[in-house]
Amino acid sequence: MEPIKSLALYQNGVYVENATPTQRLLQLAQAMRPVQTRFPLIRIGSAHDGGYLVPDDLSGISACFSPGVEVNSSFELDLLQKTGIGSHLADYSVDGPPANFQPKSFIKKFLGPNNNPIHITLEAWVKSQAEYQLEHDFLLQMDIEGGEYLTLLATPQELLRRFRIIVLEIHYVECWAHPLFFNTVEAMFEKVLADFYVVHNHPNNHGALLNLNGFAAPQFFEITLLRRDRSPALDFCREFPHPLDNACYRSRDELVLPPQWYGAPPPV
Repeated sequence: MEPIKSLALYQNGVYVENATPTQRLLQLAQAMRPVQTRFPLIRIGSAHDGGYLVPDDLSGISACFSPGVEVNSSFELDLLQKTGIGSHLADYSVDGPPANFQPKSFIKKFLGPNNNPIHITLEAWVKSQAEYQLEHDFLLQMDIEGGEYLTLLATPQELLRRFRIIVLEIHYVECWAHPLFFNTVEAMFEKVLADFYVVHNHPNNHGALLNLNGFAAPQFFEITLLRRDRSPALDFCREFPHPLDNACYRSRDELVLPPQWYGAPPPV
C-alpha cells in the first residue's frame, strides 16, 4: 500500500498490514502436533466446560496452580477427590473460590508479566508457596483469557520445568493473523515446546473455526502438555476428537480439530 494512502487511513482510525504468511501459521501448528506417550489420557473435571484431558502421570505431584477461577472449579475439585492433589487459585475478577471448593490458597490477582497491585507473575506466585521448597513436581491449569502469552514468556525456564503437566487454554487465535502479535505467539510456544510435548488439543466450541488466509484454526483451544523427560514420544496422535472429549458448551455443535494440526508430518 502506498505510504500516503496508509497515512490517510491511520488518521481515520484504520490500520492495515499484510497478514501473517500462511506457512508460518502452518509451521507452528505442525510443531504442536499432539503425540502419544506411555501415559494414557484421563479426564479430570466436568464432562463439558471445566473438564480437561491429562496424562495419567499424576503420582508425586504436590500441588496444582490454577489461575483463572471465575465460578467453575470442577477440575480442581475432581483432581482433589481422585488424586488428593490440592490447588492454589488466583483470580482478580472474583473475591474468593467457588463455595463448593476449598483450595490450598487463594490470591485475588490476575497472572501477568509484572507484579503490581492487580497482577502477579507466575514465578512470584509459585515461589510464595511452601511447596516451592520441596523437590516435587507441580501441575499448571491456566485459563486467563489471553494473558497466557506474556505470562509464560515472563516465566523463567527453570520454573516452567517444575510443572510436570500444563493444561493451557489458548485465546485470540484470530490475532495470529497480525504478524507482530504472532511474533509473541511463536516466542511463547518455542519456549514451552523446548521442554514439553503437546499430548492433546481440543477446540473450545465457544468460538468459531477461523480461516486465516487459507489456514484453518479454532478461535480458542485447550492444549495439554507433558514435560519431555516423563516419556518418549511414541507416535503422533491421529484420532480427533479423542473418545473422552466432549463439547465445552452442550448447546453448540462440537468443533473438530482441523487435520493440519495433527497426525504424522507431511512428506518432504
